[in-house]
Amino acid sequence: MSRLHPLRKPLAACCGALTLGLPLTACGGASTADPHAKEVTVYSADGLKSEQGDGFYDTVFKDFEKKTGIKVNYVESGSGAAVQRLARERANTKADVLVTLPPFIQQADGKNLLDTYRPKGSEQVAAADKDPAGKWTSIVNNYFCFIYNKKELKQAPATWQDLLDAKFKNKLQYSTPGVAGDGTAVLIKALHDFGGRGPAMDYLKKLQANNVGPSSSTGQLAPKTDKGELLVANGDVQMNYANMKSMPHQGIFFPAAKPGAKPTTFALPYAAGLVKNAPHNANAKKLLDYLLSAPVQRQVSSVGGGFTSRKDIKPTDPHATDLAKLMKNVDIFHPDWNDLDKNLDSYVDAWREATGG
Repeated sequence: MSRLHPLRKPLAACCGALTLGLPLTACGGASTADPHAKEVTVYSADGLKSEQGDGFYDTVFKDFEKKTGIKVNYVESGSGAAVQRLARERANTKADVLVTLPPFIQQADGKNLLDTYRPKGSEQVAAADKDPAGKWTSIVNNYFCFIYNKKELKQAPATWQDLLDAKFKNKLQYSTPGVAGDGTAVLIKALHDFGGRGPAMDYLKKLQANNVGPSSSTGQLAPKTDKGELLVANGDVQMNYANMKSMPHQGIFFPAAKPGAKPTTFALPYAAGLVKNAPHNANAKKLLDYLLSAPVQRQVSSVGGGFTSRKDIKPTDPHATDLAKLMKNVDIFHPDWNDLDKNLDSYVDAWREATGG
């Protein structure tokens, strides 16, 4: 089995993002983008790039540049931060492609930051994993999860109720809803599993007794869980599966709503869209086409530890087999992303009121 390396890392400081291949002046000031330049700029949520340089983005961007001569400038941040930066730069757009998680990709569309483009191959993407108006398309499918320390715990917590046990006091942490994509996913799963805002907030208020506190980065929680500083944290399948070789004490689990119920999760795809008024529009379309091409989609599991977006691609590599086993018998629900886009702020406000976060 090929080695997968950890893909998430703490963010560095340029407007809250790690910037690769861009001058530091990209954080502000006038754009020097040449529309004829052989380059394309991607603003992306973290998770698909490796510190070792052999992650999904590393491999695909390198191959894309080799095939086309177009250099990929990569700017990494949290899901919400990427959208906020695009909005700040609206009058002088610097990005060409945005990749982020729901509901932040819908938020970008709602702010009129995305243009219509249906990449080649998008007809093979399920309707739930793309925008019907053509504003965004999943390039890597993924699912929300929790992780636990397999060395300290004999088995994973089965239900949300299990997480209220006193043994998890100051040993449980989840990233901040409204800031981190996976943290927002905790809120979304709670709203679904408990049947609405009231009971979800009642539960999260109780859980706060065990919660270490806020965290802007989900990726920072995995090494803490592996070391035993935490017993439970939140994450996502692609990130935590890819981390397992270097963090062997992690285990992935999906808490059920109540005893006897099936464990649940929902899709958190890495969704890509063409940025409105992109300075390198033609290059952006070429990159989006490439990301959805069959050869690249076959690498999603083998290189990135994720799930292909295309229905016609059936990977058989060892990682794809392991991932399929992991998702077996897990009930996958479908959030109302339009509702979440419209009401996310109120849900996050309710969470803050309930938890004091």
